[in-house]
Amino acid sequence: MISIEQIKVPVREEFEKFDKSFKEAFASNNEILSIVNNYLYNNKGKQIRPLLTFLSAKICGPTTESTINTAISLELLHTASLVHDDIVDDTYERRGKESVNALWKNKIAVLVGDYILSQSLHIAGKTRNLDILDKITYLGKELSDGELLQISNAKNSMTDENKYLEVIRKKTAALFSVCTSCGAISVNADATKVERLNEFGNIYGICFQIKDDIFDYISTEKEIGKPVGNDIREGKITLPLLYALNTAQSTEREKYMKILHEKDFTKENVDKLIQFAIDNGGIEYAIKRMHDFEQKAIETLDIFEDGEIKEKLLMTLRHTIERKK
Repeated sequence: MISIEQIKVPVREEFEKFDKSFKEAFASNNEILSIVNNYLYNNKGKQIRPLLTFLSAKICGPTTESTINTAISLELLHTASLVHDDIVDDTYERRGKESVNALWKNKIAVLVGDYILSQSLHIAGKTRNLDILDKITYLGKELSDGELLQISNAKNSMTDENKYLEVIRKKTAALFSVCTSCGAISVNADATKVERLNEFGNIYGICFQIKDDIFDYISTEKEIGKPVGNDIREGKITLPLLYALNTAQSTEREKYMKILHEKDFTKENVDKLIQFAIDNGGIEYAIKRMHDFEQKAIETLDIFEDGEIKEKLLMTLRHTIERKK
């Protein structure tokens, strides 16, 4: 299994600068804000997004202060979006720990999320690059759009794969594509390289989300830090279940669509929907689609010379496909 630490090797220096400034970005004289921000900082994730930003910059040229500020801004925006998502989804656990809204209730969680989002935009301004600032501010709109689209799809029990992918592109892949494209922009890469890296990040994000969706059917809560079947309980029809519904015989499909329409998500019904998706080839199909996208992502990097940085970018993709949580 590829480790994130392996991939980080050629951008160790960038991460040292990032870590120092990222911690400073959470500092506050406000007592409540300081406590919550410290909690968020100490429970940060694997930092895949800054990793993609640094590698995408470095494959185009030497990294700059603008690269570091871009990575900080995007990781802050990601953090803010998670705080807000947990409120919207009534989620009380994140990465195996209690969420901000679980510990401090919604009012404080909303305000903390807003503060971190504002800090993200403030740091984006430090890049003094209008293209980067434009992409990051537009990203905030896309994330909200994706969340609202997902809510609408859940309400209507959407079973269209193209609409599913549209949600992924807005809600998950958009952030990854801004990381990769802005990394390239931060070192003044040409338009072709920016566009290729933008597409790599977009496809990476699709693979990342499909993998997350698979976990909802075949993992344990201990492994992934949230209850299995959680997406179904929220009315979200993700790729494994979507495929099963679209390929099952009509009588069987109608039985499970009834549960979804009526939001009858008892433990027994959620377990039935999970087993239905597994028995009807939903997991195999999702894995196949993930590998289809992986091949497209590999092709987006064909204009770059082979070398360590290109290898590490491809390793990030392989890591997200092979990860266990």
